[in-house]
Amino acid sequence: MTLDATLARVDADLEPALDRLMTLLRIPSISTDPAFAKDCQAAADHLVGVLEELGITAKAHPTPGHPMVVGHSDGPGPHLLFYGHYDVQPVDPIDLWHRDPFDPAIEDTAKGQVIRGRGAADDKGQLMTFLEALRAIKAETGTLPCKLTVLFEGEEESGSPSLVPFMKAHAEELQADIAVICDTGLYGHDTPAIITMLRGLLGEELTITGPKLDLHSGMYGGIAMNPARVLVDILSNLHDDNGTVQVPGFYENIPEVPEDVQAQWDALGFDPSAFLGDVGLSIPAGEQDRTPLQMIWSRPTAEINGMTSGYTGDGFKTVLPSIASAKVSFRMVAGQDPDAIRIAFRDWVRAQLPADCTVEFKSHGASPASSMDLNHPVFDAARRGLSEEWPNPAAFVGAGGSIPIAGYFQDILDLQSLLVGFSRADDGLHSPNEKYDVESFHKGTRSWVRILDEIAKM
Repeated sequence: MTLDATLARVDADLEPALDRLMTLLRIPSISTDPAFAKDCQAAADHLVGVLEELGITAKAHPTPGHPMVVGHSDGPGPHLLFYGHYDVQPVDPIDLWHRDPFDPAIEDTAKGQVIRGRGAADDKGQLMTFLEALRAIKAETGTLPCKLTVLFEGEEESGSPSLVPFMKAHAEELQADIAVICDTGLYGHDTPAIITMLRGLLGEELTITGPKLDLHSGMYGGIAMNPARVLVDILSNLHDDNGTVQVPGFYENIPEVPEDVQAQWDALGFDPSAFLGDVGLSIPAGEQDRTPLQMIWSRPTAEINGMTSGYTGDGFKTVLPSIASAKVSFRMVAGQDPDAIRIAFRDWVRAQLPADCTVEFKSHGASPASSMDLNHPVFDAARRGLSEEWPNPAAFVGAGGSIPIAGYFQDILDLQSLLVGFSRADDGLHSPNEKYDVESFHKGTRSWVRILDEIAKM
């Protein structure tokens, strides 16, 4: 591949590339609303056409929900499985949009030109950076850079109900050397990132019952056990004064961050005061013997997400409530077993119950953490390519949230995932007036050209 010539073609073809993105953005592929089922089919069919233009044999596979688009192309070198999703979030509240969400446009802002429209950053603009890189490479060389499998999902924004069954049924067809996911963002405005660790998620709801009915606080207060008090007592024990989670065995088998990765994190210059200041806070509240980035990326958490008990309406009602409930979530890291954490948490709660109270639990799902093997040469190849394109060198980083597809690739297909994306913190993902910087789209396309060039040398 002639790198300089291909990058020059990306630059020259930016305007038609943006036009092709606009065509995809005009399709209102909202996966959560059955009224848009035909539009999701239209988006899938459109992407089949785009892949075939690139010489990739493609098909839209029906599922119980929206279609899965799968494409294949032979080529030299490593076999990549590229994943993206063509569905988008609903646009409500529509009155907060400055323009029709599905009438995308390039807008001038104080920070530069942006692509305004639903799906611009999540995930249509992102997946199109990869396809436009392939287009430029093929235009210059006549071939695609490596063997490719492409998987585009249409239900990511609605919980991916068809994804796991489809992947299991098509596991042989989806085999590759490594998965590539473009649904993430830059670390900073000019600092690209490769996500190498993703936290898992476990949700638990507990309901404590005491008396068989609400009680008059003047008649029963003091002598009767109050489930609200029991719940508060238990949850207050969830962390010690250092911010450490007190569920037995919670920290077993958790690896430390490798020294070279920690050095990259230290070099990022993360400012916890500014990070917390944006939401009206100032002091990190987690494990006090850990750095702020460790707390966000590589350490597990337990958080109380909501509590309900007694009378919460207008005015005042002096009752001892019969029940008290709470929802608690755990963000887990590599080495933690969600099922084991669930059992340990429930046992820990039961051990603190007084004699006159019972507890019931309800599960709200569980997904394990993902941690990538940085010994795979594709990670250094991608870091070299990104560092050549952006002002600051690329960093291997963690992610505080969860991206289930990376875990599915690991568990179902035994694949490591290369997670690279170009969205920015102010893109408004899932919000009104979603945007994607033209620079992100342009340099994202150039970045993929560089990454694929590095991978081709492997």
